[in-house]
Amino acid sequence: MEQLSKEEQFIIEKLKENDGSINYRTLQDFCAEEFEGVRLILKKLKEKGFVDYEGIIPGFSAQIVLTK
Repeated sequence: MEQLSKEEQFIIEKLKENDGSINYRTLQDFCAEEFEGVRLILKKLKEKGFVDYEGIIPGFSAQIVLTK
């Protein structure tokens, strides 16, 4: 398995806690107290194949889905 940053691991754990799918706005609320740059981290996770969502960068209404 690829080496993931603590922020990437945090996002993956939140997805697992929510049955592998979460709305971007909700995920951002979870991450707000931990770190910033959620969109950039999600973009990196998508490039690594861990998550999927519509478009290149997730919008506020995007549904983030765990793929690995």
